[in-house]
Order: sequence, then C-alpha cells, then structure tokens
Amino acid sequence: MSDQNNQQDLLVVDQIHTFIGQFHILESVSLSVAKGSITVMLGRNGAGKTTTLKSILGLTPPREGKIIFDGMEIQGKRAFNIANLGIGYVPEHRAIFRALSVLENLKLAERKKGDFEKNADFIFNLFPDLKRLYKLPGNHLSGGQQQMLAVARALVPDNKLLLIDEPSEGLAPILIQQMMEAIRMLSEKTTILLVEQNFIMASQLAKNYTIIDDGKSVQAGLMADLVNDSELIHHYLGASIKTRKELEMNNESQD
Repeated sequence: MSDQNNQQDLLVVDQIHTFIGQFHILESVSLSVAKGSITVMLGRNGAGKTTTLKSILGLTPPREGKIIFDGMEIQGKRAFNIANLGIGYVPEHRAIFRALSVLENLKLAERKKGDFEKNADFIFNLFPDLKRLYKLPGNHLSGGQQQMLAVARALVPDNKLLLIDEPSEGLAPILIQQMMEAIRMLSEKTTILLVEQNFIMASQLAKNYTIIDDGKSVQAGLMADLVNDSELIHHYLGASIKTRKELEMNNESQD
C-alpha cells in the first residue's frame, strides 16, 4: 500500500486468479497504486505482468479476487464499462491503426464527441512530433513515433488511471529518454501503472514497485529501497544494473 504521506490508493488488486483457457496464469496477484503516483510492475518475460493489466481492464477477467478502482469493485464488469470509469490502456507492441493518419487514430480514441479537441493542446505539447506529422499514416511513422501515438491515444479521453505496457520496447536510447520525460509530465495529470523491462527507466520514473514472478506477486515497496537491494534484483529480475551507485553513474554519463 501507499506510504505515509498516505495518498489514497486509486487502485487495489487483491489476490486475483486469472485463467486463459485451461491455463492458470495469475495465482494470487496483489498490488496497489497510490493516487497521483507512478507505480511500476516488474518481472521477467512471461511472469504475468501483461495479463495483470488485462485483468484490471476486464480483457482477461479474473475468476477469483477483487479489483477496486476509485473505491468501486470492478472485477466482473465488461472491459468497455471499466474503461468508461476512467482507465486508459496503452498495450505493448503499439497496436495503432497503421493505415489511418495520426489525426484519425487520435479521433477514434474519443469516448465522447469533443474529447480530442479538449485535450489536443496537452497531447501535442507532450508529443510535438505528432502535431507536425498529424496527416501522416501510422505506417509511415518511425517506431518511436508510433509509440508516442499509442500513448497519445490513451490521453484523448480524460482518464484517472493509465495502464502502460512496455513503452520503451524497441526504442533507441535517445527515444527512451524522450518517452521517460513524457511519462513524467503525464504523471502530473494522471496516475500511472507501468509495466517496464528497462530497469533503469523504471527506477528513475516510479516511486513504488511490485514484482510479479511466475504468476504471483512476490515483493512490493519503495523503488528507492529496491535499487539498493542487489540480491532481490538479481533473484527476480536478473538486471545487470543493481545498485543506486551504478544507477547514479549511468545518469551522470547521460548528462
């Protein structure tokens, strides 16, 4: 749960079990996301992180456990209804409409008429490339620009919570830095639950973390504590950047 400056938890996932077909993918996953924070979900490939996001959104509904969003139990609701409560989703692999223009992709993300016009200035301030390229089809964008568009679509309607899955995947280092800055700016407006394999990026963005391993939540706490726990990092993540000192050295090399 949240620490003492105790902001209220916007999202609480309580011991959910999720199946895909006959396969028991999540076996008692719990996590919490404090309102106004960035919380990161960490774990190796195949640990169950994406399934956790899809369970929250109702795309792979849990069979057991509770999911409480903004004080309301949402497990068992349809994905459309959950999204309408104010949860946005940025899936992995970008998943934009490649044959449609940037502008058409953004307008399709409206929940109600006028959403895009209301938030266009914020979106284009966050991602200036999209304003410059708004007439271009999605398949003419670079990988980084496609990722920006994927995030931007989730910003068209007003959302209280954003679920963002692997935003740095496949991006060059300079684009990862741009994406990090955009997520920092975004966190001033909304709460974020982030799935991210890039441990350096995750450690610099998130205040809190939860580790998922083999379909179970195994550890949670403050990111400031995790970066100094090389044994925990190695055991569950296998990350090569293990200590705060190494993270600071990495930051200095980028300055």
